[in-house]
Amino acid sequence: MTTNLNAVEKTNAKKIAATNALIWAAINIIIFLLVYYASPTTLANPAFGFISIAIGIGLAVYFTLDLRKKVGGYWSFREALGNIFVMFFIQVVVYTLFTTAFAKWIEPDYANMMREASLNATTRVAEAFSSDQEVIDKMIADAEKNIEKQVNPSFVDLVQGLAIAAIIYFIGALIFAAIFKRNPPLFAPAEEE
Repeated sequence: MTTNLNAVEKTNAKKIAATNALIWAAINIIIFLLVYYASPTTLANPAFGFISIAIGIGLAVYFTLDLRKKVGGYWSFREALGNIFVMFFIQVVVYTLFTTAFAKWIEPDYANMMREASLNATTRVAEAFSSDQEVIDKMIADAEKNIEKQVNPSFVDLVQGLAIAAIIYFIGALIFAAIFKRNPPLFAPAEEE
C-alpha cells in the first residue's frame, strides 16, 4: 500500500511541476510580448538580458518553493532534483517553441529586427575591441552565422539548442535541489500537555 501511495505522490508532484512550468512559461511569454510590442529594440539590449535573467531566477525560486509546499513541504535531494528539472525543462521547451513560432509565422519582422539589432551591437563591440578591419569583419561574419541560427533555427538547430538547454537547466536543477531540499524532522515535536 505504501508503494502505491508513493507512486501517486510522485505522479502528483510531476503534475504540479508541469503546471508550474506552464504558468512560468506563460509569464515569460507575456513579458516577451509586452516588451516586443512596446519597445522591440529593447530585446537586443544586453541590459534587458540581465533583467530577464534576474526575473527568471526570481520565478525559478518562487515556483520551486511553491512546488515544495504543494508536495508537502519536504523532499529529498533526488525528489527535488527530478521535480525541479521537469519544471525547468518544460518551461524552456514551451518558451522556445513559442518564440520560434512567433519569429517564423506570427511576426516575421521579429527575426529581421533581432538580426539587425544584434549585428549593430556586434559591430560596436568589434570596433571597440579592435581597429583592424579584418578582425572586425571576421567577428561580424561569425556573429551573422550565430544570429541566423538564433532567429531562424532549423529543426536540427532547435533540437541542438534544447539539448544544450537541458544540460544547463539540469545543472541549475542540481543547484536548486541542493538549496531547496528539505528532509522531514527525525522526531515529531513533543506536544505540550
